[in-house]
Amino acid sequence: MSHTATQPQTHKHIDELHFDHQMWLNALRFYKDEIVIFERRMEDIVRRNNKPEVMAELEHFQNQYIRENEVIDELRHDIKEHENFLEKESKERPIAIEHRLYKDHAGLRDRFETFEKLYSELKHDFYTWATRWM
Repeated sequence: MSHTATQPQTHKHIDELHFDHQMWLNALRFYKDEIVIFERRMEDIVRRNNKPEVMAELEHFQNQYIRENEVIDELRHDIKEHENFLEKESKERPIAIEHRLYKDHAGLRDRFETFEKLYSELKHDFYTWATRWM
């Protein structure tokens, strides 16, 4: 008997996809709120220390957070589009919808996981930087 590695699921039930969407959208809302807190922290740092070196590093983080907000908005848009597709599907073909399988949104999952990884690294770098200048 041969053993094979578990293959990623290529199809899922609608409730599984909906659950993913809800989790991702909640996390993205949290990250947006967190960025506002980081922006306030940057303002505190500038008030205490406005050396050219600090200002250049601050601008780097400001630009990074602007980009992170853009990525969050793009992800939210694409997640909501997929959610709208599933909602339309459930209204147009409601019979046995919970038993039907839909193509997994692996591309969205990959994008979300990549975002989280990069965001986490940025957050770590920011904490390190902020600690140095506070």
